[in-house]
Amino acid sequence: MEPLQQRIQTIEEKISQACERAGRNRDDVTIIAVTKQVSEERARDVLDAGMLHLGENRPEGLLAKQHAIPQGAVWHFIGNVQSRKVKDIIERIDYLHSLDRMSIAKEIQKRAVEPVDCFVQVNVSGEDSKSGMTPEETEEFVSALRDYDKIRVIGLMTMAPLTEDQEVIRDVFKRLRILRDQLAAKKMQHAPVTKLSMGMSNDYSIAIEEGATHVRIGTALVGSESEGDG
Repeated sequence: MEPLQQRIQTIEEKISQACERAGRNRDDVTIIAVTKQVSEERARDVLDAGMLHLGENRPEGLLAKQHAIPQGAVWHFIGNVQSRKVKDIIERIDYLHSLDRMSIAKEIQKRAVEPVDCFVQVNVSGEDSKSGMTPEETEEFVSALRDYDKIRVIGLMTMAPLTEDQEVIRDVFKRLRILRDQLAAKKMQHAPVTKLSMGMSNDYSIAIEEGATHVRIGTALVGSESEGDG
């Protein structure tokens, strides 16, 4: 596998090309290096290589990485979180990408000291295997969060189906962008909804073309330690 810096360079080139095709500014896209399947040492290497935004999907993984990397990183929690685990992470993260039910919102409200920047997770594709609320439920849910002053809804998050059909993937991302635009137009003080967290290792170029502001890139960036790529 390519060395880390080479992987980062390849991803940067693809992102710049996607931004160019979409007429977007490269600075409008944040790369989240998903370090959930690699060691603390590899996560440190990624940070040292200039990737400041790190993504974890389990409380245990987040806490272990933070113990090894006490400063310098911006932490994104990108996985489903159980209500009883909210207290373990909410003061330790900068962004939550998986707010998808009121029980989580209530726990955040109870546990957070400062407002937390959250993405509401939407299951645009409707697959049973995916978490998130339906697009139809999202507006009512976001509106109801006005009573929760520890939550700031900065955007929406989704995952596209695992398919080779790029038009299916593009349609999912496009639908999330349209939903985001509809919510942003309501100008809710607690929910600016300007961001889009969508796109992973296999589809981030399409996501950027459709408006992604945050892409979550795992293996293509951090590598796979089982392959021994040092």
